[in-house]
Formats: sequence, structure tokens, C-alpha cells
Amino acid sequence: MVPVRNTPDAESDEALMLAYAGGSSAAFDRLYARHRGGTYRYLLRHTGNAASAQEMHQDVWFKVVRARDGYTPDARFTTWLYTIARHRLVDHWRSQRGILFTSLQDEGADNALDDLGMDDGSGMDPLSMTIDAQCGRRLVEALAGVPPAQRDAFLLHVEGGLSLPEIAALTSTSAETVKSRLRYAYKRLRAVLEDLQ
Repeated sequence: MVPVRNTPDAESDEALMLAYAGGSSAAFDRLYARHRGGTYRYLLRHTGNAASAQEMHQDVWFKVVRARDGYTPDARFTTWLYTIARHRLVDHWRSQRGILFTSLQDEGADNALDDLGMDDGSGMDPLSMTIDAQCGRRLVEALAGVPPAQRDAFLLHVEGGLSLPEIAALTSTSAETVKSRLRYAYKRLRAVLEDLQ
């Protein structure tokens, strides 16, 4: 794990988690607001199923709640959080025993994001929102064709904001392997998206 500063900034994720462990429910609310979208999308993009992603998302955050008393900021909070999410995802795959999800779009996916309060409140006009939605769908569809290890590195990097060393530690691979996986994932996504234009 990548170490963090010994004295976390009062607004850092680590400080908020420590405040939550000390009894501040407002600190948890802020942590959840910061990371709910990324963790949900990470799970959704891997499973392609909104119901499964929602269930796992709840499990991840319940685990965060249960772990609050023993939490120590030995690594960045996001690394710790995405480790929990990734372990939950692996458990999900094991329980499916070989079932592969081929579609990353699910009929309930857009509603599930609304249910989680993912509206960014940007006030964009309908045409811009439609164009952005179409680009988003193309990206999600393109992501379906990316091999799982590359997709995982990409999602940990983009959704989790994890650095190469953090992804390497989380996935038990070298930083060079992670760099290669990210490079191939971005290359595949760029190629697919350029073909769609």
C-alpha cells in the first residue's frame, strides 16, 4: 500500500474516516457523497447489471461502516475503499461460477444512477446532455470489449483516482504491468470511439 501523510488534512478522506470512527455521522456523509458515484460505476462497469452493482455497492459501504472502529490511515482512503470494492467484485464473480456479463448497459442503469443521486446539477441544455449521454453510452459499450484486467486497471484509475503504484499494490502486479494495461485499455477505447465518429 502507498503510505499517506502522518497528519491528515481535516478535509482529507482519511481525516473524515477518522472523524467518522470518532462518532461524526456528518464525516461519513461527506465521504459517501465524494465516493458513491465512483464506487457504484466501478461495480456497474464490471458487472453490467444495475441490480448486482447496487447490491455490491451497499455491501461495500456496509463494510466501511463496520470497519470504522478499526480503521487506520495506512494507505489513502480511496485505495482502502477500492480494495473493499474489488474484493466484493471477486466474491461476486466466484458466486456466479463462470457467468460472464457481456453487456455493460442495463435497462435500469440510468435509473440506478438517478436513485443514487448522481445528478451533477450542471444545468446543461438538453442538446448538450443528449450528446454527452450518447458519448457516455459509446464509452460504456467500448469498455465492454476491453479485457477484464485492462478494464479493471482503467476503472481503478478513472473511477477510483488511484495511482499506478496504488493499482499495482491492489492488484498484486508491478507498476509496469499496470502501465501496460492502462495503455492498452486507452488505446482500445480510443480506437473504438474514433471508429464511431
